Amino acid sequence: MKSLVTGAAGFIGSHLVEKLLGAGHDVVGIDCFLDNYPRHFKEHNLANFERHPKFRFVNEDLTKTDLKALLLDVGYVFHLAGQPGVRSSWGSEFSRYTENNLSATQLLLEAAKDLKLEKFVYASTSSVYGDTADLPMREDGLTRPVSPYGATKLAAEHLCHLYSQAYGVPTVALRFFTVYGPRQRPDMFFHIFMRALLAGAAVPLYDDGEQTRDFTFCSDIVDGLYNAAHYPRHGEVFNLGGGSQVSLLTAIAMAEKIAGVKANLQRFDRQRGDVRHTSARLDLARDKLNYHPRVGLEEGLKQEWQWLKSIS
Repeated sequence: MKSLVTGAAGFIGSHLVEKLLGAGHDVVGIDCFLDNYPRHFKEHNLANFERHPKFRFVNEDLTKTDLKALLLDVGYVFHLAGQPGVRSSWGSEFSRYTENNLSATQLLLEAAKDLKLEKFVYASTSSVYGDTADLPMREDGLTRPVSPYGATKLAAEHLCHLYSQAYGVPTVALRFFTVYGPRQRPDMFFHIFMRALLAGAAVPLYDDGEQTRDFTFCSDIVDGLYNAAHYPRHGEVFNLGGGSQVSLLTAIAMAEKIAGVKANLQRFDRQRGDVRHTSARLDLARDKLNYHPRVGLEEGLKQEWQWLKSIS
């Protein structure tokens, strides 16, 4: 079977490509190396499989490439590419989010509508829920994003549902909750935090640290993506979380213990678009996707720490 992975050189995309290749898939990966983090990180990710005989890499922008040709003979589409980041999605940057999160998704769905795909799996985010006290967050709960990033990701979810209903595109949308682990993007907290520990530098801490997150290890997310591709129905949405709600200060203490270094925290006010708490209800994903997160936070942080030390 042939699969397309968009954002293949990224954090989650590169892990997914490895899983698909290990399962015997022919994989086409596309990535346009956005400037949201240094290119050498993505090139390092690609180095793990770029010479694999069943892998082909396309260095192009989804909004400017021939998508019909890209989808030729493809059975599974894993659409992970997009413009990430809550805090940077305001103001003049918003056009990048509408282009890379919304327009790119619509163009890919449009190209896919006349094909006989097995599944079109869309990577969404817990940011679609916004800052809610209705915890744990459930798929049929209120979605009211508090950032432009979350708004574009939710709009793309709606597009997936529309193309599923109107054209039978077999879409499944997955809402990721705070993914971490080896190859994590350098703009994400644990990457920033651990690199600062290695360098003896100060670490920015926004809000009071008592905010909580449902941290999810990258291999669990990849398992959820893979299982969703083999789910027999379409047009549905599922949460993928780690299964626990942990405060940022607790996670920081855990990472300090692993590193054997005390962090120099510099406190700042809460940022626009940040939510206070996230927690995923996983009943639907467990029942329908056989999704069972296996990697706890301490073990996952150990793996990320070892990876960061290996590339520093």
